Amino acid sequence: MTTDRPDPTPGPRPESARPAPSGAVRRSLSGAAKGAKAAGRGAKVAGRGAGTAGQYAVSQARRATRAEGAGDSGLSRLIELHAFNAAGDAAVAISLAGTLFFQVPTGEARGQVALFLGLTMLPFAIVAPLIGPFLDRFSHGRRWAVGATMAIRCFLCWVLATAVITESPWLFPAALGVLVASKAYGVTRAAAVPRLLPPDLTLVKANARVSLAGIVGAGISAPLAILASTFGPEWSLRYGFVVFVLATIWAIRLPEKVDASQGEGELVLTGPTTTGTTASTSRRPKTRIPAAVAFALRANCGPRWLSGFLTMFMAFLLRDNPIGDWKPEVLLGLVIGAAGLGNTLGIAIGSLLQRLNPAMTVVLALLADAVVAVVAALFYGLPTLVLLGLTAGLAQSLAKLSLDSTIQRDVPSRIQASAFARSDTTLQLAWVIGGFVGIAMPLVPQLGLGIAAAALGAWATFVLVSRPPGTAATART
Repeated sequence: MTTDRPDPTPGPRPESARPAPSGAVRRSLSGAAKGAKAAGRGAKVAGRGAGTAGQYAVSQARRATRAEGAGDSGLSRLIELHAFNAAGDAAVAISLAGTLFFQVPTGEARGQVALFLGLTMLPFAIVAPLIGPFLDRFSHGRRWAVGATMAIRCFLCWVLATAVITESPWLFPAALGVLVASKAYGVTRAAAVPRLLPPDLTLVKANARVSLAGIVGAGISAPLAILASTFGPEWSLRYGFVVFVLATIWAIRLPEKVDASQGEGELVLTGPTTTGTTASTSRRPKTRIPAAVAFALRANCGPRWLSGFLTMFMAFLLRDNPIGDWKPEVLLGLVIGAAGLGNTLGIAIGSLLQRLNPAMTVVLALLADAVVAVVAALFYGLPTLVLLGLTAGLAQSLAKLSLDSTIQRDVPSRIQASAFARSDTTLQLAWVIGGFVGIAMPLVPQLGLGIAAAALGAWATFVLVSRPPGTAATART
């Protein structure tokens, strides 16, 4: 006799009592298992492929940095350090660009950035004459000086990450400290390069290789910083904090030759040349700057001034006066991107050319900037702005490489560290002055670019008039 009452036994049924899966179900489960195993094997293969590609890219990059004796001399470590430096600076720039330029009204932003650059220019005006002599006497601590510029930015990035969220009054002092530390790194790096120069590599190519590593580092870091900034401006700064931690470690690992200063002298802009034999033994011999080097340095101030001017003037001009339907961020990115492309082309040309006339190159770079600035003022538009950015980047790069070659040719090796420290300090100050002028300029395209062209023309006239005799006929390097 049967009943419809439920089974009174509670709980799960035993395995033997459960119905066996049908053949179709078994085949489905078996296919899913095989698919999962195949997917796992594919993921492993893809992972191994990605890892192999990454290892290959890293090995090729390290091989390039170690080429022509750079690995044996220790220059490769400085090249890698400069890539980290540029990567960290890119992260800071991307975070602060939105905070300073695009998140506050134009009038307020111009006042804030003008104050920022004014505070920046003040320490440079005071410190510029002191950095070179200080490095000249820093006989056993250049590695720690370079590492200090990284560690300071590491700490300040963490401070800025909090300041941009809370709108703390420490925002501008911390940003000022980051910029000053970045400029100080440029001076200390310039003083270190001659100490690590391999015998098979010229100083021009060494500096070009270091600069190219900076471009690659910034190019790789910028997308990562932009991705981090989508979660908030503080995250790109925290990413920069991590980069500068690694850079600090790399700086400490620089070869001991960076600290060597035996036999070095001091380069002075004015005053007589001394041997140091009549003075106390602790004083170092002084050498007055050669006329050709002074000429190249004066010519370099023009392109560097224009770079600072365009960076600040275009940032506010394109924000308030966009061209067509283009967004201000896109317009500014196109101009800055063109300048970066020009800088890269200049570095590539300097690396490939075996011989060039430095005196002629610095003059042509200065005149090219003045001419293209006139064209951009008369025919204002996106094509001419892109052309101006491209020319400015190319001229600045070629002029700097020509200055490097002039120092290598005319300055004794024992005082090249001092020469590079002083020249880089002067050029950094020219950039800050150009940026300050760009902030103070009315946001009228033709007026601003016209004044920039007039300033460059006047400076070019001064440089040509002050050209020392026989400069045009100097030997090619």
